[in-house]
Amino acid sequence: MEKQKMNKRSVLWMLLGCLATGMAYAQDLSIDFRYNCAQQDSGNYLSYTSGIRYIEANKDSFDAVSGASRQHSTSLFAPLETDIMGRATISKGFRGLLLFSVSADVTRQEDNLHVYQEGKVITMEFVHRGIAYQIQTDSQSRLNFPRGRFLKRTIGYIEGHDPQFISQDFSSDGTVSRVDWKKVWDPATPSGRAVSAGNATQTSSIQTDYGDMMAMFNWDGTLDVQLDNQSVLTITGVLRPVKR
Repeated sequence: MEKQKMNKRSVLWMLLGCLATGMAYAQDLSIDFRYNCAQQDSGNYLSYTSGIRYIEANKDSFDAVSGASRQHSTSLFAPLETDIMGRATISKGFRGLLLFSVSADVTRQEDNLHVYQEGKVITMEFVHRGIAYQIQTDSQSRLNFPRGRFLKRTIGYIEGHDPQFISQDFSSDGTVSRVDWKKVWDPATPSGRAVSAGNATQTSSIQTDYGDMMAMFNWDGTLDVQLDNQSVLTITGVLRPVKR
């Protein structure tokens, strides 16, 4: 009897999995993002549509009263960034970048958001919960998924609501505001060292940030990026789900 119950349960999960992944594979993801990287701006927003019922946002923004996104787009996006097993289908750093548009303005300072342009290459960097992320376009100002330049590196940690503590291998005073980005993305900067005495966190080497290679699908395609007046970042385009 117990074996029959287990078999029925397994079949049910398989059916749910087929339905869920089949739905995901059939739907493109359209993204429209605007964020002022230099100052507070009421024009910041995040829009996306997925074709899946209820999973969309239309110029969502930060709500100071609730301390969250007005249209709950942060939680609604979750089924798009993971498969049914909870494995990441997209760069975690890219997902984090999108969240700036629906977060309090202080977040860009707390995470030391750093965006700049050289020629047509636009680089976006920040540190969240002790992990540094770098997202960089190609020479045509495009983000290529899933195998563009998406990097991450553990350089510090955070405890509770305290400020992030950064290894002095990457920050002269251990604060996120003094992070030396050249050291962060230099492979020669030592890794595997304790961030601070009394804490178990160790710095890591530079790693790619493509999502989970075991995920059932990943998002594929290109997004167009612009940086206007060296401060207003926009990202637009459509990604399609591709089964691994």
